[in-house]
Amino acid sequence: MFQPRRIQHCRVCGAATQYRVPPDDNRERATCSACGEIHYENPLNVVGTVPVWGEQVLLCRRAIEPRHGLWTLPAGFMELGESTADGALRETIEEAGAQVEMQGLFSVLNVVRVGQVHLFYRARMLNTSLDPGPESLEARLFREDEIPWELLAFRTVRQTLELFFEDRRRGSFGVHAMDIT
Repeated sequence: MFQPRRIQHCRVCGAATQYRVPPDDNRERATCSACGEIHYENPLNVVGTVPVWGEQVLLCRRAIEPRHGLWTLPAGFMELGESTADGALRETIEEAGAQVEMQGLFSVLNVVRVGQVHLFYRARMLNTSLDPGPESLEARLFREDEIPWELLAFRTVRQTLELFFEDRRRGSFGVHAMDIT
């Protein structure tokens, strides 16, 4: 089971917090011992795309930890003030320098053990011009038979790619939701 990092000090006044079940709640929350502020801890959203050019999919080789040097779809943490699609587009531009047309939501993967939800959108590349940002060592297009499956950084990326190629062979794309355990 996921164990969140414990909040020790109130974000409002700085006093020590205590974990207790607030009235009308059903689980322990970090509660300020001085001002009574309740601090909720919620999952982080990771948003990204499956960018496609013809029969090829765009992958980025990570220049940062975790999983430095391994391949991933362009994705990252959603920011406040953006929709999931806006965040996925931003991450695609930041990590690969790719210009894409956003298409439908493709996969929603719950990674409960680390407190994350990964959402990937299909995206059609508008051209093959790439300009990887500082979080990517390189960005490159791969046909299905060229994908470095053993060098993929995350299980959510592998699962999303497997589902994408299955749907493409079937000729119909759905929305896939599942838990990654």
